[in-house]
Amino acid sequence: MIIDERTYTCHPGKVKAFLDVYERLAKPIQWPILGDPVGFFVTEVGTLNQVVHLWKYDSMADREQRRAKLAVAPNWGAYLDAATPFLLRMENRIMVPTAFSPMK
Repeated sequence: MIIDERTYTCHPGKVKAFLDVYERLAKPIQWPILGDPVGFFVTEVGTLNQVVHLWKYDSMADREQRRAKLAVAPNWGAYLDAATPFLLRMENRIMVPTAFSPMK
């Protein structure tokens, strides 16, 4: 199992607008393909204006297959066009559980 941690930093004051676009345009496409996320969060303390979402995959191959399917999904490009102006930076990390992690 792997966790894909994605952190999107929005322009100041644009988190709500980004989330509105995401919920309306991306969620109906992304969740059926990638599966429900482990979590979707906004920062309250620390670096502000960030949206963090976590996705669980069986393996890197599983992630690659699902993300390739997402990339060609109808209307995904329209979401990207609508969301990109709100974003300042996008980062992602792939994390693997330790031997003693409760989540395997």
